[in-house]
Amino acid sequence: MIAILSNQAPEEQLQEVIRVIEKEGLTVHLSRGADRTVVGLIGKAEPRLAEHLRQMKGVEDVVKISKSYKLASRDFHPENTVIQIGDVKIGGGELVVMGGPCAVESPEQIDEIARLVKAAGGQVLRGGAFKPRTGPYSFQGVGVEGLIMMAEAGKKHGLLTITEVMTPEYVDICAEYADILQIGTRNMQNFDLLRKLGTCGRPVLLKRGFSATYDELLNAAEYILAGGNPDVMLCERGIRTFESYTRNTLDLAAIPALQSLSHLPVISDPSHGTGRRELVEPMAKASVAAGADGLIIEMHTDPDNSMTGDGVQSLFPDQFAGLMRDLEQLSPIVGKSFATPKAEAAAFKNWAIV
Repeated sequence: MIAILSNQAPEEQLQEVIRVIEKEGLTVHLSRGADRTVVGLIGKAEPRLAEHLRQMKGVEDVVKISKSYKLASRDFHPENTVIQIGDVKIGGGELVVMGGPCAVESPEQIDEIARLVKAAGGQVLRGGAFKPRTGPYSFQGVGVEGLIMMAEAGKKHGLLTITEVMTPEYVDICAEYADILQIGTRNMQNFDLLRKLGTCGRPVLLKRGFSATYDELLNAAEYILAGGNPDVMLCERGIRTFESYTRNTLDLAAIPALQSLSHLPVISDPSHGTGRRELVEPMAKASVAAGADGLIIEMHTDPDNSMTGDGVQSLFPDQFAGLMRDLEQLSPIVGKSFATPKAEAAAFKNWAIV
């Protein structure tokens, strides 16, 4: 349930509404917008409370939220959530690009890729230290050493870092070294992990399960939000369909749909969403045109020999840089800002594809 107050209502009227709600043993979630203030009621409210609130001074309306997710709902929080990490704002007017390899392989590899991501205009370095693989004999990542390597590379080149966390036991160590924690598609409904992330103190990028509905994704986000962590990003990374040409089917409709249903930032992953290098660039641009707040893209200096075997969906450095230049032209058309460093061309002179 939410109580809606005009921003013209005096502060004492708002505080009286909050006092009445808390007296009933409910938790209050406050969202101040440009024209109105929304007071969210968390917990089981008696019907009489709604009528009481309607009669209070300053209250314009009381609305029951029928959705199973509350904190993630735009009804509950009408204004867009903007997550600020250092100088980077995710969910505002700036397009945010997260780039890097599927997995951290060595200090030299992640340092060079971090340099190239920064030179191209990316703001976040991606890389996996722990890798969930379909087969038990596939490369599983280098573990905590990979976290340290990526943290050092990010710090050296002025990039934020994002890495995947797979189990509740690894949340604290990943949060110690990474700026953003990623939940992969297989763990979207790992509820113990989601609860732990609610208390981790780090922003979370939650990837959509490859068979999940929008409602299921938003309910998964609700676990993190309910745990006390307001900094959640939703990620469309493709769903499994009958089409076998692509690794997944990137659901572009999810971007505006989720933005309509929720206030949380929406990130697109065209690398996993297509699984084909030649499709990453056009689908990245399509994602931005659809309104994505950011992109997470795989880029590798030697993708065909990457340790994960996912190189077929990784861009070469010069392709990544070219995409960044195109995004700089596209972003203003859809109301976003994105700029590439003017001296970036020199950083990629050795990466031209013959």
